[in-house]
Parts: sequence; C-alpha cells; structure tokens
Amino acid sequence: MCLLVVAWMSHPRYRLVVAGNRDEFHDRPAAPLGWWNDTPGVLAGRDLRAGGTWLGLSRAGRFGCLTNFRDAVTPPVGAPSRGALVTDYLLSGAEPATQLDRLHDDAPRYAGFNLLLADQRALHYYSNVGSGESRALAPGLYGLSNHRLDEPWPKLVRSRERVATVLADDEPAAEALFEVLADDTQDARGIRPERDLPADLERALTAAFVRHPQYGTRSSTVVLVTRDGNSVVHERRYDPAGTQTGATRIEFRDAAA
Repeated sequence: MCLLVVAWMSHPRYRLVVAGNRDEFHDRPAAPLGWWNDTPGVLAGRDLRAGGTWLGLSRAGRFGCLTNFRDAVTPPVGAPSRGALVTDYLLSGAEPATQLDRLHDDAPRYAGFNLLLADQRALHYYSNVGSGESRALAPGLYGLSNHRLDEPWPKLVRSRERVATVLADDEPAAEALFEVLADDTQDARGIRPERDLPADLERALTAAFVRHPQYGTRSSTVVLVTRDGNSVVHERRYDPAGTQTGATRIEFRDAAA
C-alpha cells in the first residue's frame, strides 16, 4: 500500500474512513480481499509470496495497514516480511499501543516501514525509521505514503484535500473516494531523482494512481467503519494498464459492537 488517507474520529457518522492504493510489482502474486480460511476473523487481501497483507480488518473491530518506507538504507540481511506486522496485530488481542511496544525491540530487523493500527478507541502510528517511537493520533485527517506520516508530497497533499471535501458530506460516498484514488495526474514536483529509478517510473510514481508496465497500482481500497461498529470494505483490482479486473464489497459488524 503506497498511498493512504485516513480519517479518524473526525466524521459524525464514521469513526474510521480509509482510502488507499496499493502499489506493487505486477508480477508479485496476491489474493483479493476476503476472509482468510486459515486465520478466521481476518479480512484482507494477501501477498501470496510472503503470506502477509498490506491492509486488513478483523471481526473484533481492529484495523491495520502498512506502507514501505523509501530511503537509502539497505534492508537488513534476512529481514522478515513486513506484511506479517498487520496480521500479527489483527490476531494479537492487544491494544494498538501495547502491540507497538512489543514490536519496538524487534523493529530494526525489518526493512523500513510505516504502520497504522487501530481498534474501537485508538489509532496509533509507528515507523522503524527515525525516532522509533509510536504515537497516538488525535481525531483528524491523515495522509501516508512511503515516507513519514503527513509528509507533504504533492500527490499526498492533493489526495488528502480531496478526501476532506468528500467527508464534508453527512454520508460520504465510496464512489467519490474511489475517484480520488483514481487520479493519475503526474506532478513533476514529486520527482525524487536521488532514488535512481528509471525516469518513466519516477514520473509515474508522482501520481496517486500509478500506471507503469512493471510496477503500479494493483488495488484500491475504501473502508467505512461507523461509530457503532458497522464496517463496509470495498476493493477494486487493476491490471498493468490500469484497467479494472475485479471488485469486492464486504460488510460486517464488529463482534464487540
């Protein structure tokens, strides 16, 4: 998942609203959004190479999502898959702060990541790049890509502003959030040549919706969780040309609600 806008306790009807794009190599196999047979109670897509996920929810009212952190640091040799960080939390039974405290000593083993964990009462952010301290997030609207929370990358700022407009409605429409995620406008201000990427890929990455033959937006996800615990999760999936190839909608109620 490479672009997320998250509204936490800032809408009169919804405690959590998420609009996000997962960007990945097109040849990396993945399963679509669904309930996992081998770990009942987990709703997520699945990375079929390493077994984890980039975004998921649980019947217990938990939410977790992950983005990779792009920097110049070489990942540790034998680094474990970051996708397990989300599923570990969804299955843990721990509060977000407790789970992140447990992770702190082990976090340097992983390549750089950002992690957002929530339950019915709290949303916490953590990255293993920088200070290594987790923090509880106040009610508000947040943006996350492949750098620190609310890093002012043009595509992130633009997406967050557009989501804010959608959330001004009493009943924000999932379709309007998908329109934000479908923005393939490229912005030269977002180019970071120090990453030493091919020029065409570097340009493609400046858009919220990434179109590129090798690497791009594989899926878009919209999550709407009401304050009384009703969740609706939408996923749309795309091929390398950016054409939609599938869609899933799943609704459920928190077991604790």
